[in-house]
Amino acid sequence: MPFYEHVFIARQELSPQQVEDLATQFSQIIADNGGTIGKTEQWGLRNLSYKIKKNRKGHYVLMNIDAPAAALQEMERVMRLNDDVIRLMSIRVDELEEEPSAMMVAKSSRDDRGPRGDRGDRGDRGDRGDRGDRGDRGDRSRARRQPESDDNGSSESKSEGDKE
Repeated sequence: MPFYEHVFIARQELSPQQVEDLATQFSQIIADNGGTIGKTEQWGLRNLSYKIKKNRKGHYVLMNIDAPAAALQEMERVMRLNDDVIRLMSIRVDELEEEPSAMMVAKSSRDDRGPRGDRGDRGDRGDRGDRGDRGDRGDRSRARRQPESDDNGSSESKSEGDKE
């Protein structure tokens, strides 16, 4: 039988228990049609790249499936009829992976990072000075904006028509 990786996204309003029940319901459809589920991973509530049916988040679930094509098609048909499933995708693969998926590995590696104390003392950064390459443009524009001072030291800005 062919192998498939199947991912579906459930609505954000569902509880994790309801999402697990959905996955169990879809697994039962595969089993009834002569297939097996290798593993099921719940990736949790994640942000979507764009709104889908007014949802900004969704519960992601990965299923590794060993089933005939007819069983997968029946499961996808039932998923499309279910209002709680907002997206689904099935991909045929050569073999099923037994270890955790990249999403689960990336999630656990972030937890093991610990504090950012390994950066050490950065020391004094010194005079940061002018950070941009503005050339002389910056100095000239500042000189033009300087208000002129008259003889008694008050700084009033004069237009060219007012100058003596």
